[in-house]
Amino acid sequence: MRSDEIKKGYNRAPHRSLLRATGVKDEDFEKPFIGVANSFIEIIPGHFFLNKVAEIIKEEIRANGCVPFEFNTIGVDDGIAMGHNGMLYSLPSREIIASSIETVMNAHKLDAMIAIPNCDKIVPGMIMGALRVNVPTVFVSGGPMEKGYTQDGTPIDLATAFEAVGKHEAGEMTDEELFDIECNACPGGGSCSGMFTANSMNTLMEAMGIALPGNGTILALTPARTVLYKQAAKRVCEIAKMRQVEKEQFNLKNILNENAVRNAFAVDMAMGGSSNTVLHMLAIAKEADVDFNLADINAISKRVSHIAKISPSITTIHMEDINKAGGVSAVMHEMKKRGDNIPINNPTITGESIHERVAGCEILDTEIIHTIDNPYSEVGGLAILYGNLAEQGAVIKTAGITGDRVFTGTAVCFNSQDLAIEGILAGKVKAGNVVVIRYEGPKGGPGMQEMLSPTSLIMGMGLGDSVALITDGRFSGATRGASIGHVSPEAAEGGMIGLLKDGDEIHIDVDKYILEVRLGDEEIDRRKVDFKPLVKSLDNKWLKQYRALVTNASNGAILEAE
Repeated sequence: MRSDEIKKGYNRAPHRSLLRATGVKDEDFEKPFIGVANSFIEIIPGHFFLNKVAEIIKEEIRANGCVPFEFNTIGVDDGIAMGHNGMLYSLPSREIIASSIETVMNAHKLDAMIAIPNCDKIVPGMIMGALRVNVPTVFVSGGPMEKGYTQDGTPIDLATAFEAVGKHEAGEMTDEELFDIECNACPGGGSCSGMFTANSMNTLMEAMGIALPGNGTILALTPARTVLYKQAAKRVCEIAKMRQVEKEQFNLKNILNENAVRNAFAVDMAMGGSSNTVLHMLAIAKEADVDFNLADINAISKRVSHIAKISPSITTIHMEDINKAGGVSAVMHEMKKRGDNIPINNPTITGESIHERVAGCEILDTEIIHTIDNPYSEVGGLAILYGNLAEQGAVIKTAGITGDRVFTGTAVCFNSQDLAIEGILAGKVKAGNVVVIRYEGPKGGPGMQEMLSPTSLIMGMGLGDSVALITDGRFSGATRGASIGHVSPEAAEGGMIGLLKDGDEIHIDVDKYILEVRLGDEEIDRRKVDFKPLVKSLDNKWLKQYRALVTNASNGAILEAE
């Protein structure tokens, strides 16, 4: 066993002495040591109960003949960090989480791992760290939150609350109505109930085969979720006790390979997931040593029908509805009927192949999950746009578009999210404008803030169909509308988005994958001559380190030391 390095031989007597101090018994030194990577934190709704989840998992690990060692990562709640400089720390937290997993697992030579993520950057951070360790790893997240209801019975969620602020600002909602939404949008524990970033990543773990069926859709704090926790704990022990040659086939990189990455993007397209999944899956692909880039995404999109719309793309459908309709397995089974070798057959952590896993998983409600004969769109719910405004690409969640897929408008430029919010509230944005928010990319922010506040204001003020938004920052999974993020190169590295001026004509054609400013080459060259990117003053040591090492969004915003 890998853990023999810390527990076998006379020269490991000091190590065993320290382990005994934690409660390890004589008989335990012959058992596999399992890392239980928890992301319990009391300020995040999807995580405040994970301490109790870990107790269930550890008890099951002991019952199955292994020794659990729980450790924790940090976490940032993007909703709470939204709209102020706390959001600068959200994406950087992914790197801390990845490094903490790598550190604890390798420092203590643990044999296998069960990871308990749920929200925001925590899921991809744990996956990235686990790939660096590359031991058998089972992921089981905390589960999605129930949807909420207003007093009149209307289904609502976190996106409703953010958009309600815009409606209140526009005078279309009373204080009492806003308070009703505030009190009921998030009714209890779990990752926010729509297909936002957390639930997008939790479903993609199923698609990649690194989590058990139901991981993305079974509600948090339910008996069914408890069963899933126990199944995951039992499975990691089954693998950890295998002979070495059998165990190695379940090392994470043997499951999360190129086919798994492609399956993740395909399911993302079919379900209209968050645009943040692009950023995270690019980073995960690099950790998995998979050669995958932005240009590959449009090719996948053309082969996948968009068959499931979930909040925020459609406000009445939430993760619990998808679960009742058959879940991710039903989506993948239906995708397979189209052909095109999507999803690709690939191994899973549970031992069966992806095709075996989803065989016979028919849709149980075709009003919730559509068939391939009745898709929302013949192509997937995400697209990568290119042009002189995004030479290295930009991302749009096509599933969330509420207006036309072709848009031409005049630029209204802001050099930060805060300035954009002020401008929108002050009435500077009118129908026919393209809001440009720059210097919010990985380097420029730094930290690549999510833009849920400005996009929600635009929607809440009734401009969602008549205004587009582009940014080198990114969006919450709760964002909808013609919102284009991840523009690369970003303004801070001299990208064209930094050269734009108010009144410039910007053209967007989603179906032709175009994002461009209609300026002549001579004018662009003239602007480049005197252009010096804005460099924001920073007093924060970690953010300075992050800015010095981070790549742009088209490269997954990973840290590169060389």
